[in-house]
Amino acid sequence: MAWYVWLMIIITAVIVVAAIGLYFLGKKAEKRKIEQDKAIAAAAQTVSMLIIDKKRVKLKDAGLPPAVLAQTPKYMRRAKTPVVKVKVGPTITTLLCAPEIFEDVPVKKEVKAVVSGLYLTAIKGQHGKKEAKEPKKEGFMQRMRKRAGM
Repeated sequence: MAWYVWLMIIITAVIVVAAIGLYFLGKKAEKRKIEQDKAIAAAAQTVSMLIIDKKRVKLKDAGLPPAVLAQTPKYMRRAKTPVVKVKVGPTITTLLCAPEIFEDVPVKKEVKAVVSGLYLTAIKGQHGKKEAKEPKKEGFMQRMRKRAGM
């Protein structure tokens, strides 16, 4: 056989091994995520709070306690995370926010929220009117699909 056939066999074998490895790593990460979600749900409590500000900042610039930064993996310290500054009772606190609800968090409004430690997981109730969201700007590919009838 020619050398390029052996090369293709080796490349195919490497790709298959990598796919199998990623499959098992994904299963392991999924189990870990389920355990973390259970722990967050067990420690959750509903709190009434005034939301002062929300933004996406690097973890080291968020003003969180040093213990939180020490527990965070190094690659996550550089990534921008959703952070919400709230007033709970007389104290002003910085909380990490779940990315799924970050867009729905109203600014300068009083809400009832589910908090687990320093992590804001859900918004239960709002006082006052809900603001109507602006529709997202349509992208180039979406306009082309619409024109093509897809």
